[in-house]
Amino acid sequence: MQDAIQWDADLIRRYDLAGPRYTSYPTAVQFHDDIGPFDLLHALRDSRKARRPLSLYLHVPFCAHICYYCACNKVITKDRGRALPYLEKLEREIEIISRHIDRTQPIEQLHFGGGTPTFLSHDELRRLMQHLRQHFNLLDDDSGDYSIEIDPREADWSTMGLLRELGFNRVSLGVQDLDPEVQRAVNRLQTLEETRAIVEAARTLQFRSVNIDLIYGLPKQTPERFARTVAEVIALQPDRLSLFNYAHLPERFMPQRRISSDDLPSPADKLAMLQASIEQLTRAGYRYIGMDHFALPDDELAIAQEEGTLQRNFQGYTTHGHCDLIGLGVSAISQIGDLYSQNDSDIASYQQTLGNGQLATRRGLHCNADDRLRRAVIQQLICHFQLRFADIEQAYDVVFPQYFAALWPQLEQLHRDGLIELSAAAIEVRPAGRLLVRSLCMLFDRYLNDQVRQRFSRVI
Repeated sequence: MQDAIQWDADLIRRYDLAGPRYTSYPTAVQFHDDIGPFDLLHALRDSRKARRPLSLYLHVPFCAHICYYCACNKVITKDRGRALPYLEKLEREIEIISRHIDRTQPIEQLHFGGGTPTFLSHDELRRLMQHLRQHFNLLDDDSGDYSIEIDPREADWSTMGLLRELGFNRVSLGVQDLDPEVQRAVNRLQTLEETRAIVEAARTLQFRSVNIDLIYGLPKQTPERFARTVAEVIALQPDRLSLFNYAHLPERFMPQRRISSDDLPSPADKLAMLQASIEQLTRAGYRYIGMDHFALPDDELAIAQEEGTLQRNFQGYTTHGHCDLIGLGVSAISQIGDLYSQNDSDIASYQQTLGNGQLATRRGLHCNADDRLRRAVIQQLICHFQLRFADIEQAYDVVFPQYFAALWPQLEQLHRDGLIELSAAAIEVRPAGRLLVRSLCMLFDRYLNDQVRQRFSRVI
């Protein structure tokens, strides 16, 4: 299971396609407007009856500065006063949702994302966490996975102390690149010292885990410069590290129009950056979890993958895929049973709807039997790089080779090309296919076509 990744440039050239990251199946592209608050409340009722544990995601959309590469749902403002009206509506949403769950349902996982969650003042963060504790069964023994995304420019030791006091025990730091020229090109000036100070605070305050995000393919990057960034980040010894491919889609994301295409590294340089980074991380003892994620061997993600319990949802790889996920805030997505639902992505509309005492659920979908089966196949491949047909056949009462007969010639081609081992009983992703596992998963995506594919970034 834990073979090193095998780098095969020829396979990468042939299978580096645009496609989903499969934080869900079906993906959010398939969401439609026929899903509303009633559907969400109905799903919450079923969750309450089953007493399923919960995961909460809260979206804080505000940032004081714009990063040109960013594709998140965000509001750029230096007016800290804009947080309070949003916070009031978020609290209203918490109150409404909490009426439809059982207080005995534990919150095993909590994540604040954005935007920049620490855009909120210390008093506002205290107020929000107190409101959550009043309405949900947050764990007080530090056993839950309670994480928050941190911009090191927007936090200091006192912020970290507050977050630990409020119950957070994991942090994810946005770094992207440490080279000053690259930082100027993307409008994110952030020193190594700022990042190191937050990592040291997290260690001293006994946060359980530190994740650092990097992006390759940014303007002005070169393989040599990026290798220095990776080396400096490895020296900080994060427990997890994410290495994302920058997708330049200026027609979809307006801030990216400030990036000149002429400043972007060539495809060959991007591949060189990825290959060198993988080699650096492997030498430093990190394991490739999949889909841009690396972790130290004693990290919970690596252990879960080893034990076959790793899962994937809208929060990425997780050890809490068995939880129902409730998304709170503008654009937040929930996954409750077989329902996916998403809040309004427009902050003014979100706040107005909650101001009227109504949930802001705007779109989503109900998974059908075929969706559930394909979701299980994709989850297994993307989390564990292997799939036993008998497991799917037993769970879904199908004969796997018959159900997917139309795919068999393509699977056989992947086998001949060395991406997978295809037998009568299983699919196993070979080391040369691990970086390209998204391309394998795309075969099982019933909704994917050329038009849909254009909405996504390339695999590498």
